[in-house]
Amino acid sequence: MIITKQKSREDILKMLEGKKKVFLIGCGDCATTCKTGGAEEMQQMADFLKANGKEITGAIVPDVTCVTAQAKVAFAKNKEALKNTEAAVVFACGSGIQCIKDNDRFGMAVYPGCDSLFASLIDKDGSFKEVCSACGECLLDLTEGICPVTRCAKGLLNGPCGGQNKGKCETDRNKDCAWVLIYQKLKEKGRLSDLKKYLPPKDRHKSPKPGALSLGPSKV
Repeated sequence: MIITKQKSREDILKMLEGKKKVFLIGCGDCATTCKTGGAEEMQQMADFLKANGKEITGAIVPDVTCVTAQAKVAFAKNKEALKNTEAAVVFACGSGIQCIKDNDRFGMAVYPGCDSLFASLIDKDGSFKEVCSACGECLLDLTEGICPVTRCAKGLLNGPCGGQNKGKCETDRNKDCAWVLIYQKLKEKGRLSDLKKYLPPKDRHKSPKPGALSLGPSKV
């Protein structure tokens, strides 16, 4: 799940200066879940832009905006409206925005309607929590499923810093120290000896930017 937040409406209007005919594109997956790019948000944005003098040529919410095949299908179904469009605003993560831009064959300006924040899980209470940084070198087997790369504010790999106090992080006293949590979990499992294992610095070559992986022709 990629968590996004909508850009301010003032910023969106600023991006659209000089553009009259606007097409809105949301995302039926992540952006719908965190209420930044679903059908309801598209309608609200359409109403706002109309009230500010824009003509909405169309609005769609593909199931998953970052899938090239779905972007192409959405474009094909709306080609007449898109031919009459000056700018598209995409309410999805950065991958979805770039997917739309890469597959645009209509010469539109493509603008981001959202800012991407982080990848997350959805907690039992429905909140979003970042727990993985996609570092390319997972060590959760050594830390009882708690990622210090992500959940430690400093990304420390070999125990807590001197700033932790009563189990709380020095950068935010409302947050638990990841390494105190790891210690408690290891103690419960009788694995405290694992803390003596030295974890070398992360090998950044294992998560090169930009990342790419080919699985052959897409079936989506």
